[in-house]
Amino acid sequence: MEEMNNENKMPEEFNLYKKRMKRYFFSFWIVVLFSGSIFWLGFQQGSKSVKEVAPVSMDNAIFRNKDVGADNSIDFSLFWSVWELLKNKYVNADSLDAKKLYYGAINGMMQATGDPYTTFFDPSANKKFGEDISGNFEGIGAELGIKGGILTVVAPLQGTPAEKAGIRSGDKIIKIDGKAAGEMTIEDAVDHIRGKKGTNVVLTIFREGDSDTKDITVQRGVIVVKSVTLETKDNNLAYIKITRFGDDTTKLFADLIQKAVAQKPYGLIIDLRNNPGGYLESSIDVASKLLPKDSVVVIEESGNKTQKKMYARGGDIASGLETVILINEGSASASEILAGALKDNRTNVTLVGKKSFGKGSVQEFIEMPQGTAAKITVAHWLTPNGTQINEKGINPDKEIGLTNDDYANNKDPQLDEAISELKDKFANKK
Repeated sequence: MEEMNNENKMPEEFNLYKKRMKRYFFSFWIVVLFSGSIFWLGFQQGSKSVKEVAPVSMDNAIFRNKDVGADNSIDFSLFWSVWELLKNKYVNADSLDAKKLYYGAINGMMQATGDPYTTFFDPSANKKFGEDISGNFEGIGAELGIKGGILTVVAPLQGTPAEKAGIRSGDKIIKIDGKAAGEMTIEDAVDHIRGKKGTNVVLTIFREGDSDTKDITVQRGVIVVKSVTLETKDNNLAYIKITRFGDDTTKLFADLIQKAVAQKPYGLIIDLRNNPGGYLESSIDVASKLLPKDSVVVIEESGNKTQKKMYARGGDIASGLETVILINEGSASASEILAGALKDNRTNVTLVGKKSFGKGSVQEFIEMPQGTAAKITVAHWLTPNGTQINEKGINPDKEIGLTNDDYANNKDPQLDEAISELKDKFANKK
């Protein structure tokens, strides 16, 4: 995977995370894209008119007035005509920001793909993206996605204001501070939710099993989350939780799995619940510590159905340990890659919890001029056995849910089942 090569063009504060930026990006880390509302309205109206004529492929499209004297069939002068209309006719033309309109037009083009993960990052959004993936930002600490056309909480991050306020994976966000979330793009929604520490945001959510919506007030804070932690359960059972696959994940996991194995545990639990994903490279690095070298970790399938296999790189120290992987509705993307790789390659792995989120697409993060960036869906991924999980998710071997009473009483039957599973297997070996 190639590294980004334009670090010297970025301000010094971005160099650290830009140096580690990997080509392929799996994540729901979503940052704010500021788009002019006039372009959104224009996009909606344009979408309606497009449906009335035959579609034109991008390969076959011929643009009129793109270059002087060109013989074209799509007249790009329409864009400039609308630009001039805004400048000359719009009632508040003096307040319009040309850069916002320009970025909004580009973002509208991305949105027209219909893919919520193909997005454009203006300079501000690009900066916030770096803060998000580094694990340091101000907000509520909840990862968002679109599921069934509805703004949905993929996962509240551990220890963040969202988790403490009671936000859960799978919660459907109906309103944000009283504004209908269904009328917002995912970027607009994040823009409304994020904010300075100490301020509040009210989320109106609908939760499966409830009869009505309810309001949850979350006080924003500074979000600083280590991506990997290690604990000991039941005397000598290693419990590793991975909250995201970010800049620090590869090193932290390598250090902690080595420490865990040195204690000679009788089993290993890897908790991927509420992990919304991150870098593909990080998930492969983690898998390499848990699988024999050259095991297939993931298969990328491009639009023309060409497949590329990606392999464990060596360094396996834990594939011999009986292992339970905890997953739930908030386990997405790179989390699903790791869970699928371990499930398909090893016979001593058990998946416990609930079916995962089901994000099986690959995004390439590309630095663009003027401090901007684009994230483009370039492929889908399959598990080593060739299973497509996009919109389907990965099913656990043992399905265990958490009830409202479990949450209220701080009970964790999924973790309890994982411990019981490993204890039974250890006892049977004696």
